[in-house]
Amino acid sequence: MSRQATRDYRDLASQWWATAISDISPGVIRLRGHPVADLIEQASFAQVVWMLLRGDLPSPEQARLLERALVAAVDHGPQSPAIAIARMAATCGVGINNAMASAVNVLGDVHGGAGQQLMELLARIDAQVAGDAAALSAAVRAALADLKARRIHVPGFGHRFHPVDPRRDPLMAAVERAVADGVVEGRMYRVAMEIEQQLAEGRDTPIPMNIDGATAVVFSELGFAPELGRGLFVLSRSVGALAHAWEEGASGARNKGPIPRTSLPAYTGEPERRIGTTAAGHRG
Repeated sequence: MSRQATRDYRDLASQWWATAISDISPGVIRLRGHPVADLIEQASFAQVVWMLLRGDLPSPEQARLLERALVAAVDHGPQSPAIAIARMAATCGVGINNAMASAVNVLGDVHGGAGQQLMELLARIDAQVAGDAAALSAAVRAALADLKARRIHVPGFGHRFHPVDPRRDPLMAAVERAVADGVVEGRMYRVAMEIEQQLAEGRDTPIPMNIDGATAVVFSELGFAPELGRGLFVLSRSVGALAHAWEEGASGARNKGPIPRTSLPAYTGEPERRIGTTAAGHRG
């Protein structure tokens, strides 16, 4: 191979996984241009998450709001299917990373994905009204009517367990403070609150935001792309999966199923029947 061909091959190889995120060479680690030693000394985890995804470090106020959302979603106990799966996997002799991965793999459209869906909905409505408060009510009403016509659940609202999700109020209060302090604009917050208000119309009990909805408002107000919503939720919930997998693994239990061994799933199939026997019980 000629020297030029060798150089061309090396150039091709160096561009194969070209990245603007990490600059790594012997003795050097820079993330988005920041030496890792500086980040270790001066940046919080939430700031680094923001910086890796967005390029620049956030302000302390922005980082604090992001951190609140990440903290809020870390765990919901074995009431959460993902957490229950992490614990079950931990009793099957797999590594803790496998238990965590098992939990993450079920965080999809139905479980854990509603936040991203709401971020997309908020973005669409906000683009339609372009900050016009007078047009907001009609735009939300039309969006909710469209979801109802297509029999699609409004993402991020209502909870199967909590009448009012205890994570909603502190997160919304944090957003309200951030709006008052000029940290965020409040446009996505106003869209979400209008949705919540319209969902409550004509009902004896409201349908407030759940953790997916509340974190969706925070992430949207902070300017994260909707496509990052599920990833941020997964990042947060992975902490709970780790803790529960570690706890369950230390119990010494083996092969725990979804229900206690003394309980059996209800059987709804055919009664016992033997091959070669007719329904009347005679040999065919």
